[in-house]
Amino acid sequence: MSGRQAAIAGMGLLPFSKNLGRPERTAALEVILQALAEAGMGADDVDGVVRTTMESTTDAHIAFCLGIPDLRFFGEVGHGGGSGCALVGHAALAVEAGVAEVVVVYRARNRSTGGRPWAQAGNQVGGDAQWSVPFGVVRPVDQIAMLARRYMHECGITTRHFGEVAVACRSHAARNPGAQMRDPITLQDHAAARPVSEPLRLFDCCLESDGAVAFVVTTLERARGGARPPVLIRAHAQGVGPEHVVMTSYHSENPLQSTATFAARNLYRRSEVGPNDIQCAQLYDAFSPLVLMSLEAYGFCGPGEGGAFAEDGGLQWPAGRLPVNTSGGSLSEAYVHGFNLIAEGVRQVRGTSTAQVAGLEHCLVSSGSGVPTSALILGAYR
Repeated sequence: MSGRQAAIAGMGLLPFSKNLGRPERTAALEVILQALAEAGMGADDVDGVVRTTMESTTDAHIAFCLGIPDLRFFGEVGHGGGSGCALVGHAALAVEAGVAEVVVVYRARNRSTGGRPWAQAGNQVGGDAQWSVPFGVVRPVDQIAMLARRYMHECGITTRHFGEVAVACRSHAARNPGAQMRDPITLQDHAAARPVSEPLRLFDCCLESDGAVAFVVTTLERARGGARPPVLIRAHAQGVGPEHVVMTSYHSENPLQSTATFAARNLYRRSEVGPNDIQCAQLYDAFSPLVLMSLEAYGFCGPGEGGAFAEDGGLQWPAGRLPVNTSGGSLSEAYVHGFNLIAEGVRQVRGTSTAQVAGLEHCLVSSGSGVPTSALILGAYR
């Protein structure tokens, strides 16, 4: 290791919508150029690209279209919603090791107009899916609903606690002009919403969005030259745990011990920052129960205490115990595999959020915990 500090120097994003009106490749190039411009850089400065395996564009094509002269670091991370923070982490590793100087991280996804992946399931399935799909556990919401019911049974969590998450996210989205769903909701609205997969209701489920987000990761020294203050990547980690089955780890000795538990251990082990040093969190919220479980996994409360922690506006800005998903998250701002959560983490550290936490020093961002996952601690540069 070179002892170099990695930082986010630039960010680009397109307005989230039900229809971006452009291919994912075009959207990816647009946000990458935005991020480079904000960092005060051009394509000639880029020597690294990191992408998710679910991306429809390739690193080689991005390099070709942008005219990158020498792409000497390129990588990818799988597992969809679990990959976002890992992508930033891999870019940081490359910069910290001196393998690359300027790495672009991006996600472009037309999820709203591109159809639902589970709708493509055929009459025959293989792998781990053969133990769930034929029995009706087909959609992600069905997979998490099973886990949510176990969580309720084991820990005394109620659907009202899920509602606290949804209401908090919507209250933050109401302040965010870029959020897709901005009309406030109440706990009563949550309880009255139509069931999607018991015990989960409509407001427990993430949006279906088109969107694109990109970041430029480089050294702190170079990041100082951008238009915005550098955002320090204080720590980054991944985690899985034993005998994990993607989205359906019901068979394990402790099904409630998610991949986030192991990512959290690795994250804090790599950092001098702990839960008490974090003033704000962007927790992956494809479904509301995941937020409560992440509060526990990342040490903001004890096992089984996520519901109580969220009660009485505990997740709401400005007076909650811990403001969570302050742009509205995947439940109310947009769903782009959690990349908008990273973007909000960047805004919080820069001091530009529409629900800005005063005096913020550190923000935690997590990726999806139903799959091999990852997390970041972002810090302010003073």
